[in-house]
Amino acid sequence: MMRSYIKLADTLSTSIGKAFSWCIVILMGGTCYEVVMAYAFNKPTLWNFDFSMQMYGAILMMSGAYCLATESHVRGDVIYRLFKPRTQGLIDLVLYFIFFFPGVIALAFYGYEYAALAWKIKETSWSSPAQIQIYMAKSLIPAAGIFLTIQGVAEVFRSIICIQTGHWPARMVVAEETEQILMRTAQDEDQKDVI
Repeated sequence: MMRSYIKLADTLSTSIGKAFSWCIVILMGGTCYEVVMAYAFNKPTLWNFDFSMQMYGAILMMSGAYCLATESHVRGDVIYRLFKPRTQGLIDLVLYFIFFFPGVIALAFYGYEYAALAWKIKETSWSSPAQIQIYMAKSLIPAAGIFLTIQGVAEVFRSIICIQTGHWPARMVVAEETEQILMRTAQDEDQKDVI
């Protein structure tokens, strides 16, 4: 049951992360449009700054569960990596309950209240001359909290499995350090030279 949940959560988190990664393309399109309008036609837009902020916000909020699922977040593991997998699993299990869940559950709970109020008053940007609507973007705050909670439960299950078996369960997408990729590529090239 735990492995099935992990697979489901990983699939959901990676799918959401990949879907929202397209916001970068939309953001780039909006920025190019603004540059052309401002410098080629001398007609800058009123809405593009707020549009950019919403796209950045969407990418930031909705990439959290993806980063957690793929282990692509920054981790200070100077000492942690020296421990055996069972000890790592135990540390992760404890830390998820002490630090992670209180934060993401608060994000989901209070983010819902924050977004609900924004929807109720049909909130617009107070700092924008275009007065664009921002209540839809604020809906991403509780959504991010919910997706992080779902992925956090999967990470707790991973820790439990590691404590039981002494091995970390495999991930769907494995984030790899650039240094490791370069070393592997260099080793592959060395193998080709030997043959």
